[in-house]
Amino acid sequence: MATITANSRAACNVRTQWGVSSRGASSLRLLPVASKVSQRPGVAVCSAEDRMQQLSAAVRNVSFGLAMAVAVAMPLTPAAQAFEPQQVYGDMAKLTAGDPVKNPKALLRNALPIKNKEIRTIQLALESIADDLRVPGVRFSGVSKSVNTSLKIASGPKSVAAILKSVPASNQAEATQLLTNLLKGLEEFKIVVDNKDKQQVPILQRELLETVSRIEECMVDGFPFEIPAEYKGMPILKGRATLEMTVTYKDNPKFTRETLTIVVDGLNAPITAGNFVDLAARKFYDNMEINRSDGFVVQTGDPAGKEIGYIDPSTKKLRTIPLEVKVPSDKAPVYGETLEELGRSNEIPALPFNAYGTLAMARAEFENNSASSQVFWLLKESELTPSGSNLLDGRYAVFGYVTENVDALGELKVGDVIESLKVVQGMELLENFKPAVSVPPLAEEPMAQ
Repeated sequence: MATITANSRAACNVRTQWGVSSRGASSLRLLPVASKVSQRPGVAVCSAEDRMQQLSAAVRNVSFGLAMAVAVAMPLTPAAQAFEPQQVYGDMAKLTAGDPVKNPKALLRNALPIKNKEIRTIQLALESIADDLRVPGVRFSGVSKSVNTSLKIASGPKSVAAILKSVPASNQAEATQLLTNLLKGLEEFKIVVDNKDKQQVPILQRELLETVSRIEECMVDGFPFEIPAEYKGMPILKGRATLEMTVTYKDNPKFTRETLTIVVDGLNAPITAGNFVDLAARKFYDNMEINRSDGFVVQTGDPAGKEIGYIDPSTKKLRTIPLEVKVPSDKAPVYGETLEELGRSNEIPALPFNAYGTLAMARAEFENNSASSQVFWLLKESELTPSGSNLLDGRYAVFGYVTENVDALGELKVGDVIESLKVVQGMELLENFKPAVSVPPLAEEPMAQ
């Protein structure tokens, strides 16, 4: 990526690079990115105040560099796929640029740290129905094949036993009931296919895939890796959490107030997801404005005033988290380095920038561990960020996806407000959460004499 040298604030040397302006501008311009300079005699050195202002500018701009410049020149793709697309699964998910997974729920299923051929085969079969739904009038022969394949596994004693063998003892009862529900649903699906009821096909497909997701989640046996010692004191999400974000639009003829569902994945990004859930629980994002919306990303998390992120009340300092990227073949995430820096730029993270509404941390371009509270949602689908060759995977930490009402995301503009961001499921999985203010229990009223 080409860089040039520029001067900022008289003799303070900084590097600049091509990027896209924040605060909603769509034209290209040079963005200042803070960098250290040698302290040789005669060379001006940035003061601490200068560096903080430069870092602030860098974080606010997310500084995607060439990726942003390329994307702005291209048209937006449709906001969301109506149905679950087909994808490679299991050991698996070695996706190619020509066949990327775009659906956020499918991406989350693939990212689960499980290995079970039988349930993954059912998953793939049901997801492949999306291709049949795209054929005018529905290709019922394909739907029938997928349903029959799934039924054979869900009704076979050996295959059911193989599925339950991958479930830890504590989840056996729940998984058994879910398998019963799955079998019943597949039998109903077969009748729908026999009757060629094309209206019911996508409804049952989504319902059964939700059941499959829950069975696969039952297979997760505890937290899959050890957190590095230097990060154990940070907020850590040891599992997945669901949040509801309610937003209000200031000047939009189509939307006034909408609620989006977000799932964050602590199984693959425990520190990044933990930081976000921690801030949401503290109501940090409540009543915060959208800081950027340029057709490529929607960004927020820049608090009012001079601060660029969250100030930890216990230290009175800016809280930052390390860059965290998990590759499926690795036992644990990589911390503090991009995949490109490690010579692994062609490897696909467990949580890729594939889906419309991919959620990731904003940071300074040349400061891997500078993320604090600013986050962004990607508004481009994978035609512009193809798996294995896009310029964002492995450089920025993805930690979740918008799973419901994603169309409302693309309508957000600078100045629109996040009314509230609430954790509705998974708060018990957050470690090291320390509320800034403890609420004393209410005193009991004296009993009447």
